Amino acid sequence: MKFKVKDMDISTGGILIAILNERTAKLLDLCHGDRIKIKSGKKEMIAILDISENTHVVNNSQIGLFEEALKKLNLKRNSTVEVSFVGKPESVKHIREKLTGKKLSYQNFFLIMDDIAHDRLTDIEKTYFVAGCYTNGLSNKEVVDLTKAVVNTGDRIKFKGLTLDKHCIGGVPNNRTTMIVIPIITALGYTMPKTSSRAITSPAGTADTMECLSKVELTQKEIIKVVNKVGGCMAHGGSMNLAPADDKIIKIEHPLSIDAEGQLLASVMAKKYSVSSNYVLIDIPMGKTTKAKTRSQAEQLKKKFVSLGKSLGMKVKVIVTDGSQPIGNGIGPLLESEDVMKVLSNDCGAPSDLRKKSLFISGTLLEMIGEAKKGKGYQMAKEVLDDGRALKQMNKIINAQGKIEKPKLGKFKHHLCSKRSGKVKKINNALISKLSHYAGAPVDKGSGMYLYKKVGDTVKAGEKLFTLYAVSKAKLKFAIEEMKKNNPYLVK
Repeated sequence: MKFKVKDMDISTGGILIAILNERTAKLLDLCHGDRIKIKSGKKEMIAILDISENTHVVNNSQIGLFEEALKKLNLKRNSTVEVSFVGKPESVKHIREKLTGKKLSYQNFFLIMDDIAHDRLTDIEKTYFVAGCYTNGLSNKEVVDLTKAVVNTGDRIKFKGLTLDKHCIGGVPNNRTTMIVIPIITALGYTMPKTSSRAITSPAGTADTMECLSKVELTQKEIIKVVNKVGGCMAHGGSMNLAPADDKIIKIEHPLSIDAEGQLLASVMAKKYSVSSNYVLIDIPMGKTTKAKTRSQAEQLKKKFVSLGKSLGMKVKVIVTDGSQPIGNGIGPLLESEDVMKVLSNDCGAPSDLRKKSLFISGTLLEMIGEAKKGKGYQMAKEVLDDGRALKQMNKIINAQGKIEKPKLGKFKHHLCSKRSGKVKKINNALISKLSHYAGAPVDKGSGMYLYKKVGDTVKAGEKLFTLYAVSKAKLKFAIEEMKKNNPYLVK
């Protein structure tokens, strides 16, 4: 049956949605949530049906399309399309199987990832897939198969020579080592393309922070051009067709702040596999508020990363680091980017913990590839940072990706001062992240928190512990109210 296209002027954020009026839907025996095939010439797509009771929204001869659907077929208002019913995709059956605890095959995962990548599943169906994997877990073989399926439903990039990469599994605010490590490594002539996700549970991810300095929404062609020119990049992985299903799964995980172990492994390694990385360093922070709360958990995760890397033909080294408190002073995209640039500039006010950890990771990578002898990598990395080569390289990367205007720090602020003299005994990472979120990070680039004291520091009564920044007065007020209930600092 043929219909005239009506532009609904609404965006879904990904899913392909079409609207028919109630009378037409009944005539075609269609219900809410049914899949329909929409064909225009040789192009076609599968969309999910919504039904309107009001003929003023769409009349009997119209089909309303949301922005993503219009773009998919390059349709304009009043274009004519042919519509037919199609059943639910086979992947839904496999999602149901995972919910019941059944182990899935590579082919099962491929169908699910392909449908997620091409927006053929509803948010509810994707949520049930995430829930099934979270509740029932993934076997080692399933993690390998899921990783390959995530990559094989998108594109892969192959660069000349050795390709290096690193990743931190998260749980520690700031910890923005990637933006220091890549300039150091690429300044020595190595290739290090970094594709990162947006923040899941943290106040900022690498992509969010780098976006305060340069463009991160790069196409695949732009990434290849940047890397071939300067050796490295720091781009948002969701802006290209590399592991395309991964960012869509992350969006489902975000509202509940869940990050299932199997999906975590697959998500991290799929990004490395998609850019054909040969050497990968994984940072697992260990602490009470991180994903690896004990040494045992960290070691278990370490073995799984190494095993998965071996199955994918990558050499993986895992380091377990201190995740008991934030790394650096700034929390939130802008403040974290300023920490990074202070370290690269050898500024006397640069956070020493961020500098030391970045040099340790860089040195470990240099030892992995044989550029430095064992125990000598740290010093080699330090020389690159101290003599300005790393800063020069970072500026090359920023210019190659496209320099942008720096966002402004939130004009609304609140200082938290210590009520007593003593020493900082503990900082709660989860509360630091939560308060920064409430203040507006990472959506509001200039929102977040600046820390003045770390664990072990001496504090006088009335001295500042941190300052909250927000671009919205209402968000700052909300963050302050929450802070009064739970103070992330323990001073004794």
